[in-house]
Amino acid sequence: MDTVETPRADEIAHHLVDAAVWAPSVYDTRPWRFGTRGSTVTVHTDPERRLEVADPDGRETMISCGAALYTLRLAMRDLGRIPQVRILPDPDRPDLIAEVGVGGERPATAEERQMYAQIRHRHTHTGGFRPGGLPIGLLQALRTHAYCEQVSLRIVADPRARIALAALTEAAEQVQRQNPAYAAEVARLAPPPGGAPEETCPSESAHLEADFAGRDFARGQGWGGAGSENRDATGVVAVLLTDGDTRVDRLRAGQALQRILLCAAEYEVSAAFHGQALELPELREFIRTRFCDRAYPQMILRLGIAHANVVRRSVTELTRGEL
Repeated sequence: MDTVETPRADEIAHHLVDAAVWAPSVYDTRPWRFGTRGSTVTVHTDPERRLEVADPDGRETMISCGAALYTLRLAMRDLGRIPQVRILPDPDRPDLIAEVGVGGERPATAEERQMYAQIRHRHTHTGGFRPGGLPIGLLQALRTHAYCEQVSLRIVADPRARIALAALTEAAEQVQRQNPAYAAEVARLAPPPGGAPEETCPSESAHLEADFAGRDFARGQGWGGAGSENRDATGVVAVLLTDGDTRVDRLRAGQALQRILLCAAEYEVSAAFHGQALELPELREFIRTRFCDRAYPQMILRLGIAHANVVRRSVTELTRGEL
């Protein structure tokens, strides 16, 4: 009988990091660094990739690192091992986000394997979606995945609430663009002229199809604001919520976000992200009290199936991960 060779410690660490670098991150900053010690992988924030203007308190950085952390956990499960995770293990090293070590053996479930297979295929969407609902049962599955990370995924079903969130997103986008420091920060992230990957540059039709303002780094302008005519293309609007707003809560939000995205990707469902209003403290507090029953909104997103003319190229041809 053939025996399965146990991977070496360095092979395990390489497997984990090779998966984690594909995690989504806010503005595609990838604000993390990974270290290895035997088969243990450490996750650190990278201060050189932090957005001082858009993310002054590091909230979105922690969400991004949480997404990378969940990807590490899932990669460990792909090896049939239980991840041993220590969150913020050293108070004297605030940049050290987590340590992920190798635990006992337990075969990965079929669902875990399916989600792991989506890591390199998941992509961020930036335009409108095809009309029609999501696959039956998917929204409940996504809520369950969020709940497993101690996070809530609230579906915004009231049309008036969707319109209000779209208007707040558009207003925040315009306010931010009046800030020269913000404009400079966005310009620094923008791809060179003619070199924008499709994942950050929607087609012209996409600019006309979504109610929510979005960021177009290549063109330097918002698109598809609240006056958009085709409201069916907005997709399902949802808000990711946490009970608290500590660094741990934000890490949980990032882990839940990646878990949701990978589950959705199995059904060809993509997400578009709209964090502008949450980057302005006064608007975030308004959204929290008016639409979230005082839970803390960590991300506003739209879910749907992309139009064929704005389907992205393979992620392997593009940058890795973007929120």
